[in-house]
Amino acid sequence: MDDDEEPLESNSKDEDDTELTPKDSDDALYCEAEAIGTVEKEKPLKEDSETDLEIEDTEKFFTIGPKELYLEACKLVGVMPVSYFIRNMEEPHMNLNYHGLGPRGTKAIAIAMVSNTTITKLELEDNCIMDTGVICLVQMLQENYYLQELNVSKNDIGLEGAKVISEFLQRNTSSLWNLGLSGNNFNEEAIDLFCQALSINYLIRNLDLSHNQISDTGGEQLGQMLNINVGIQVLNLSWNHFHTQGAVALCNGLRNVTLMKLDVSMNGFGNEGALALGEVLRLNNHLTHLDVSGNDIGNEGVSRLSRGLESNEGLQVLKLFLNPMNMEGAVLLVQAIKRNPKSKMEELDISNVLVTEQFVRMLDGVCAVHPQLDVIHKSVQGFSAKKSTFLMANPMKLIQSYADQNKIPVVDFFQRLNPAGTVKMPVGEFRKVMVQQNKVPLNRYQVRELIRRLEEEAGMVNF
Repeated sequence: MDDDEEPLESNSKDEDDTELTPKDSDDALYCEAEAIGTVEKEKPLKEDSETDLEIEDTEKFFTIGPKELYLEACKLVGVMPVSYFIRNMEEPHMNLNYHGLGPRGTKAIAIAMVSNTTITKLELEDNCIMDTGVICLVQMLQENYYLQELNVSKNDIGLEGAKVISEFLQRNTSSLWNLGLSGNNFNEEAIDLFCQALSINYLIRNLDLSHNQISDTGGEQLGQMLNINVGIQVLNLSWNHFHTQGAVALCNGLRNVTLMKLDVSMNGFGNEGALALGEVLRLNNHLTHLDVSGNDIGNEGVSRLSRGLESNEGLQVLKLFLNPMNMEGAVLLVQAIKRNPKSKMEELDISNVLVTEQFVRMLDGVCAVHPQLDVIHKSVQGFSAKKSTFLMANPMKLIQSYADQNKIPVVDFFQRLNPAGTVKMPVGEFRKVMVQQNKVPLNRYQVRELIRRLEEEAGMVNF
């Protein structure tokens, strides 16, 4: 720590004795901020708290400028102001990831955010916020109805912080719909608290609980919650500790009609978990994205997943990367899609599986029936370097050449292929029209490269 920062630590007030639960009354949100120049005025003892945002004059929040309010809050808690926050406090997206805020820096941000009406997305990943900082954020959220997205991943929040967040979620009093809680050492006890809250809170639509300590018991709790919750649309549970028992229990809740994207990669579902997922795919046509990469699923498990794909009418993306399957499993998956005329599959990721030219020929036939489909696999056995170079000829150069010959801008070429005539298009639809158009013939590999270059956000290309 720099010499000029050492005095800040002396301002800390018995953090170990801090009360870790927010007050029930909304009146708990007070402002410690006095008018500039009167900060040194003697304060009541309760203002020693590291967690309460004591606001003696709430009207001041709307009369003092946002920059001045934040600077005053920084003086009050004894931290250096974050210049990035000052420069961007009128922007809708505030990214303060990796700024080393700590609990007191977070408190200063929370005080400034109480009356902020422009920031709708606040990112605070890896700032050592801990549970005391979470209390300040929750108190702010009880007053701020403009903030919609909050990321507090990798902040060592732990069980006490989970209690604070779950109690807040049960109140259903904010506009928050996107909550990032990755990497916070949450165990089954913490997950149980969240599941209780989310059994009555249907406002959260996007929830990230990846990189935590959730094992089989947590899988059971999450499965029960998903049977009830009708709000969550995107759920990330990757890099946890699910095994067969937890995987099966979680899948029992996946008949949920609102969940659209599920990431359970890097867990331990195994073949039995894959069987449960296959049953989910057979019955659930609402799930569009499923990532089960790195789950110890072999050909036996893939066979069970394939049975679900044969009748599924909703899934668009299935990721199976880093599973111990081989080309036999790849054939089962592709044939399952071929047998399903109503399949909406757009991407199948088996990129660790080495395939043969015979498999590629079979895949060409399947893609003729499902032109929106792209199967990502490892390099093809027996392909010469010359043939690979031909297959991967730069698609943008080919399109540019066509545009030059016809004296049109490249963007016009793309827009004419889009029924909507706009510069944006869903990836699956774009892949389909690019494969089917004959002005600039492209193979599947070239279309994939084109999408890689044009994809602006997940699922959308921008010309």
